[in-house]
Amino acid sequence: MKRLFAGKRKFALIAVLVVLLGAGYTMTKPHASVTHRVKGTLYQLPKSFLINLGGGQFAKLDVALILSPGQPSSAEGSAAASAGEEKGTLPEEPLVRAIITNAITGVRSEALLEERARVGIEHQILKQIDERTDVKVESVLFPDLTVQ
Repeated sequence: MKRLFAGKRKFALIAVLVVLLGAGYTMTKPHASVTHRVKGTLYQLPKSFLINLGGGQFAKLDVALILSPGQPSSAEGSAAASAGEEKGTLPEEPLVRAIITNAITGVRSEALLEERARVGIEHQILKQIDERTDVKVESVLFPDLTVQ
């Protein structure tokens, strides 16, 4: 009878040892490093655009900017945004909004609906922001777009 319990004790001791070694390995192994696919800060302009297109149509769209790493997305005027106004915290946001409005106003709806043409408009806006502002932008995105 003693031999029967001795075998079970050895088995239990080995099982506990295996569990402890596994737990130790899991806690000490190096964790996979996180690589970010988006370099910089994603900044959503807080107010949608409602723009007249060519041919009597209009578009409603939201615009987001991928700001370059190190580009601040807030200014001292952020108290106005927290007071309930639809104002962003990007210092030159009114100028950026004007650039976007000017680039899209009057274009044909097909230019916004076709991906290749839309990407061209995004690049045009990016170039204008780079030339006319101090905001460092990596990319311009239209996350929501409706054309009527």
